[in-house]
Amino acid sequence: MASFQMNEYVNETVRAYQAKDEDAQDIMDILLGIARWLKSKGSRQWEGLLHGEDSHDMIGSISKGEVFVFKENGVCVGIVILKQQASPWDINLWGEHEAHLDNSVYVHRLAVSRGYGGQGLGKEIMLWVQQGIQFKDKDVIRLDCIANNELLNSFYLQCGFSYKGEVEGFSKYEKWLPM
Repeated sequence: MASFQMNEYVNETVRAYQAKDEDAQDIMDILLGIARWLKSKGSRQWEGLLHGEDSHDMIGSISKGEVFVFKENGVCVGIVILKQQASPWDINLWGEHEAHLDNSVYVHRLAVSRGYGGQGLGKEIMLWVQQGIQFKDKDVIRLDCIANNELLNSFYLQCGFSYKGEVEGFSKYEKWLPM
């Protein structure tokens, strides 16, 4: 795993931490809450979580040190996975050559607790991903989202990411960072 430097401050009240095993239940509660909310809105995004499917292996990602939690007064209010190695999902979307370039960090499962939705915390976490943590020899952040979710696609563009095309119904985005 690549080494990193991290600023724990996301804003005045929310702090970032590398997730520990004891954070797993809070993380899954946030993800399941969002999956239920999405389903109530007619979206099938993250629906697999409601059936016990975890395509991003959250527990394994915690063990590898790839998951970061965001807490306010000790309560987990958001999460993100930052992979320093391309997953099979990333390889499928970005292609074998692109996905194996060593300068990329892949963002997965950005999530904010429903009680904190609509308050700008997601944007603050994305800013933290870009400026609050630096991985050794990594200068590109990549992510994807479902292509037909206009709000989410607009969100990543507003966060300064460049649209890099669509593959299998997923929009790809990346942002180069100064080294």
